[in-house]
Amino acid sequence: MMTGKIPLFSPGSTVSSALPGYVALCLALQVHRLASAQFTVTGPDRPITAPLGGEAILPCHLSPRMSAENMELRWFRSEFAVVVHLYRDGQDQYGHQMPEYQGRTELLKGDIKNGSVSLRIRDIRPSDDGQYKCVFQSSVSSKDAFLELQVAGLGSAPAISVEGHQDGGIRVVCRSSGWYPQPEAQWRDLQGQLLSSASEKIFQEADGLFQTEIAIVITEESNQKVSCCVRNLLLNQERESAISIAELFFPRVNPGLVALGMILAVLAVLIPLASYCFWRQHRAKETLRSELESEKEMLRSDLESEKAAHQAEKDKLQAELRWRSAQIFAVDVTLDPDTANPNLILSEDRKCVRCGDTRQDLPNNPERFDPCPSVLGAEGFTGGSCYWEVEVGDKTRWDLGVCRESVSRKGWVTATPEDGFWVVWLRDGEYKALTYPWTPLRVKVRPRRVGIFLDYQVGEVSFYNVTDRSHLFTFTGTFSGTLRPYFYAGVNTSGTNAAPLKICPVPAQNGGNLCP
Repeated sequence: MMTGKIPLFSPGSTVSSALPGYVALCLALQVHRLASAQFTVTGPDRPITAPLGGEAILPCHLSPRMSAENMELRWFRSEFAVVVHLYRDGQDQYGHQMPEYQGRTELLKGDIKNGSVSLRIRDIRPSDDGQYKCVFQSSVSSKDAFLELQVAGLGSAPAISVEGHQDGGIRVVCRSSGWYPQPEAQWRDLQGQLLSSASEKIFQEADGLFQTEIAIVITEESNQKVSCCVRNLLLNQERESAISIAELFFPRVNPGLVALGMILAVLAVLIPLASYCFWRQHRAKETLRSELESEKEMLRSDLESEKAAHQAEKDKLQAELRWRSAQIFAVDVTLDPDTANPNLILSEDRKCVRCGDTRQDLPNNPERFDPCPSVLGAEGFTGGSCYWEVEVGDKTRWDLGVCRESVSRKGWVTATPEDGFWVVWLRDGEYKALTYPWTPLRVKVRPRRVGIFLDYQVGEVSFYNVTDRSHLFTFTGTFSGTLRPYFYAGVNTSGTNAAPLKICPVPAQNGGNLCP
């Protein structure tokens, strides 16, 4: 029996020979991972036409082919956060779906492992017409594609009616309804030649469909058999009806009828004259009674107007008092550069932020918003009350408010209280509080500066128009964890949107320094 240890290999020589191969393998895996993260999204290369009341299929697919099961898939119209359909975390999400699409959409996922999905929209309506956008978002990349949906519908068969004499002929009117988009209506003769119309009107009804009305005057010398044709130019289909006017419709001069007409004309004058005498006496009494009722109604209206004006003045004074009380809790707020989107430019004192034209080369740390052009305040609040003011100037797009420190900052933000945001925004002249659903705000004077007041214990976030000292909106709820100021600087699409948001010092009661 042998004793001792027999070496199975030489450690030094084996590690040295295996190290280059191991490094090469790691590099290959890294290149493969980076390559697999890149993809494009492709939609149909031409508009999709769908019939009214039918269904539409909006397809999108990834190139190169790859599984989209673990991606976020989103279809929307004009606003990213207002979705037509959302698929996330392996299942359909209906919580933020637009009300008009609820119960009408279905995501066809039969080929999702190959990156191909389609959105089915049922019960097509005129409001569905227009542009859509599908977005595929993975953990490292986000791509989108545009789709155009054209809604088309044939209306009713034209209804032709004779509506009396006009200009020495017979006026004939053709009507048809239920068309989309706006149709083209024409009169034709027996040979199919176009005839001139006496009038033409097109109405859009409450349901979005179009009704057309076209008239023609047929004389004894002209064609007495004509057809009315209404065409859908998108479908290249038409509906047609014809009518033949008999000669007995055309007027003839008859002496007996002329005499009868004169007698009837005289009676038409005498009978109303006699009736007028009796009516005048009765009218005098009714006029006096009406005047008394009118004076009484005017007095009542003046009283109601005075009450309304008094209440409005009272509400205004109470709003200004609440705003003045909030200013007592003014705090110094600055911007946190570690949370700023790479397209945002912060001032040296971290009091101003604007959206730049180019993306900065900044570390992609977990705290940074991307791609949403947002930034948080550096200060966090876990209790008490605090107030700060932000100058918005002439900007046409901005969001202001507070959010939980733990909110997701990668991907586009859905800013509602359910997602940890208490925010008011401006979009193209419309002010809204981002509740669910959104709450439109009535703003009489455009705010150039907005005040935000957080009362943590009470559970309120209030917004004030500092320009006219009015109250804009108050969120109510229950807070937990750390809350931080939230700023959305808008997309740089115009000169006004390129202007900065400025955190302003709050003036003292005796007149402090205003934000320049």
